[in-house]
Amino acid sequence: MDRNDLLPIGELAKRTGLAVSAIRFYEDKGLIQAFRTMGNQRRFLRSDIRRLSFILIAQQLGLGLAEIESELSKLPQGRTPTVNDWQKISRSMRKSIDAKIQLLTRTRSKLDECIGCGCLSLERCRLYNKDDRAGAGGTGPRFVLE
Repeated sequence: MDRNDLLPIGELAKRTGLAVSAIRFYEDKGLIQAFRTMGNQRRFLRSDIRRLSFILIAQQLGLGLAEIESELSKLPQGRTPTVNDWQKISRSMRKSIDAKIQLLTRTRSKLDECIGCGCLSLERCRLYNKDDRAGAGGTGPRFVLE
């Protein structure tokens, strides 16, 4: 491994925009792996910039830490992931991401109308949810989540 491929934790924080404490947290969770110098300082692979970027994006998409950990566990440890490695993760996540996009699109549309909660508290609910038909179908926001 070339020393130029290793970054101190401060440089990794600067490159990713994450706090050093967040990087340590992700290391403790096993999402990234540090190498130690003779002086016991942390050094990270340059490719960990991409791993941490993936974590940030996945969190913005609403993925939980367990899901993120599951996906990252598919990447090789100790070497830079290849394009093929990242494509496997992309294919694995595509269905989940598409479902989230559909939910967001449906929610955006329904928020202007009726989400089907059965509240009948607004004038428009009396039009869209006449006689509380959403309540008869079950609990929660029926028109968005079904």
